[in-house]
Order: sequence, then structure tokens, then C-alpha cells
Amino acid sequence: MVVNQSNIQKISKNDKGIAEKTDFEKYFTARGQPIKLIGIKQIYEKPEELYWVYSVNFAILHQIMKILFFSAKPYDIATFNQHNANYGFELEYLETHLGPHIVNAVDEGTFAVCVFVNDKLTTEVIEVLADKGVKVIALRCAGFNNVQLAAAKKHGITVCRVPAYSPEAVAEHAVAMLLTLNRKTHKAYNRVREQNFSLNGLLGFNLHGKTVGVIGTGKIGKAFCKIMLGFGCKVWAFDPYKDPGMVAVGVQYSSFDEVLSQSDIISLHCPLTPENHYLINQDSLSLMKQGATLINTSRGALIDTHAVIAGLKTGWLAYLGIDVYEQEDRLFFKDLSGSIIEDDTIQRLMSFPNVLVTGHQAFFTADALSQIAETTLTSIHQISSGITPDEAVIVQI
Repeated sequence: MVVNQSNIQKISKNDKGIAEKTDFEKYFTARGQPIKLIGIKQIYEKPEELYWVYSVNFAILHQIMKILFFSAKPYDIATFNQHNANYGFELEYLETHLGPHIVNAVDEGTFAVCVFVNDKLTTEVIEVLADKGVKVIALRCAGFNNVQLAAAKKHGITVCRVPAYSPEAVAEHAVAMLLTLNRKTHKAYNRVREQNFSLNGLLGFNLHGKTVGVIGTGKIGKAFCKIMLGFGCKVWAFDPYKDPGMVAVGVQYSSFDEVLSQSDIISLHCPLTPENHYLINQDSLSLMKQGATLINTSRGALIDTHAVIAGLKTGWLAYLGIDVYEQEDRLFFKDLSGSIIEDDTIQRLMSFPNVLVTGHQAFFTADALSQIAETTLTSIHQISSGITPDEAVIVQI
């Protein structure tokens, strides 16, 4: 497919024959860039020095690679289309999530599928993708627990991700949830709109001087730590790898149990792995201070929701803020305002006045969307060109 036309001047020394169209085509093809010549014209010659100069109009040829997006929303489409101007991929978008029900819609020869947190890359799905010729699974998120990596490796499919997309966006949302629960600004907003200026029921507490426990000090966890230090909080952290930079600014690392027992506020900033599934359960809740606040903007299955509900009912847990939910694939990123939600667990959670639920929006800033699109398209471009992307981007080759 012709993608652009250009014009060059080519100097030929000792060989006037290079002016022939076929010779120009061979010249570029030998350098890995096939072309189609549109026109050639001699514009200058100096035969006594054996120089001939030609103006060459040509069109660069290459195969345009297709990327098929799943779970695509209008904001994804707008952002990726904007950034694709620099890459020239063929982009197709489907709003449905990827799973066995839709995988056969992938066209033969599709180079990459681009997926999000609730797409299901099971062994069955990956086998079909491989049969279709898909070479890349590109996650436009950091986590990859929804991909069967062994199946991808078996079929030679590269898996890449976006390891960091404005970590401050997620950290800031975690703080926003904490402040909303504490100072009850969501309730105050609704009251004032109804001309109710009473302060009864809006009592909060100072964050300054409180101990905040951070589980996971990757890029997002570190951003959260810095914000809480700015509030004047004492920050404790648990992570298998202590970050010297965090220690230098005053973060105190300790064991998981110790962090839970010392903290007034716990915020989760770790990936979901088989080892930390239901990290927050009945046992770990019992280690927390009575009246603690729990924030989760990472992955829903880090929390045993039924254990948390029990803690809320007894008053052991004072506040809960979650931007993720274990069964969110049935709910989040959809408008269900006119539907009956059959998930009794989420309905029970939302019935508590001291619980705040948002629909996986912590990442959702213009800055983050731009970084996600650019990183994803760059990775796919590099892989298609035989270049290995940055180590943090590649989950598996």
C-alpha cells in the first residue's frame, strides 16, 4: 500500500545507468525500503567529472499493520487515533471485552490485539489468536493477571504492557477517596444543593500526624507516599524491595503485619499475584487498628470483600474506599443506571454510609491516557520492527 510520496535528488558517480527506474528500485530495496518510482528526471549533468543528478519522485511501500482494540471507549478511540498519526497503523475498535464469545471476530493477519483490565486472555482465547496470526497482546494497563502467559509463550505471542502511566494520577485519586471519606465532601455537596447547611454528620479528622501504611512502593506507591508526607503524616510501608529514595525522605519500612497494626490508614498499591490474592482477609483485618481506613486503587481481588463487609458491620473498619472490585468486569465501564444490578455484594457495600466506590477511574486523566496510547503504540511499532522495547514494558517475549 502506498503511504506517502517524496522527492529526492540522487547523485550518480561513474554510472549513468543508475538513472534507470529499476536501478533506483533496487537501490532502495537493498536498503530494506521497497519503493515504487513515479517519475524520474535528469536535472543536472557534468560528464567530464562523471556526475549526473536526478530528481526522483517515489512512493514508499509498506504493509500497514492492524491493531484490534477490545473494551474500547470513546476516550480510548480519540486518544489512540491522535497518537497513531505518528505510526500509521490500521486501528479497529470493539466496545465488547475480549473473551471466547468474540475472539473469532479477529481478522486473519491482525498483528496485535490491544486489551484492558477486564479482557479475558484465557488459553482458549490465545489459541484462537495464534491461529489468526496475532503476534502481540498489548495491555494498555500495568497489570497482566488476566493473561495466560504460558499459553502466549507456547504460541510465540509477545505480551507487552504500560508499566507506568502517570502514577501520580492513581496516587492522587487514592488521596481524593481518603479525603472524601474523611471530610465527607460528597455528602456536603448534596446537602448544600438542597439548601441544607447543617454540619451535623460531617465531622472528620486531621490527616496531619496520622500514621499511613502503604502496601507496595512501586511507582504509584511512591507517589502516594510523597503526597502523604506532604500532609504531615507518618508513613510506614511494606514491600519486598525497600526503596532507598523512600527511606531517605522518611518512609519507614517494616513487616506487613507491623504496618497493619501501626497504621490509621492503609492504602494498597501492589499488583495482584497468586501469592497476595485476598491479602486483606479476616486475619489481616484483625491486625489493623479498630477504626482504621482502607483504600484500594490496585486490584479488586486483593481484598476479601465478604471479610471487609463483616469488618464494616462490626465497626472494626471505619471507612472503605475502593476504585476496584473483584467482580468489576460485570459492572465497571458500563452505564447500568437503568438496570437491576444482581450483584448483592456490591449492593451491600454501597449501602454503607462510610464506603466510597468509584468505577476504576483512578487512572483516568488526560495525561495518563496520552501516556498509555504513546507507550502502547511505540511498543507495537518497535516489536513490528524487530526492536525489543524497554524491559519494563515487555511482560514476555
